[in-house]
Amino acid sequence: MAEAFARVHGGPGVEAVSAGSRPSGAVNAGAVASMREVGYDLSTHASKGLDAIPPGPYDVVVTMGCGDACPWVPATRREDWSIPDPKGLPPREFAAIRDD
Repeated sequence: MAEAFARVHGGPGVEAVSAGSRPSGAVNAGAVASMREVGYDLSTHASKGLDAIPPGPYDVVVTMGCGDACPWVPATRREDWSIPDPKGLPPREFAAIRDD
């Protein structure tokens, strides 16, 4: 979802990539449905691991509380967002996390 929002709001000067420390191989169905509510088709995206993204360096790397599971990725700036994983939550709670 973060990659999708970066693409929508970042404009043509932003190239966004995302990956997980434990990819499932499929984008979460709740994420697809939740993003559909805000007009973004996430069904064409894929769940991928960190080894599937370009090696960098990046201007910004944002992690989502993965702690030691996040390997070092070269970046000018690093941020850790404390946003909970919405996996398995009901749609309303999922949407609240999406909106964060």
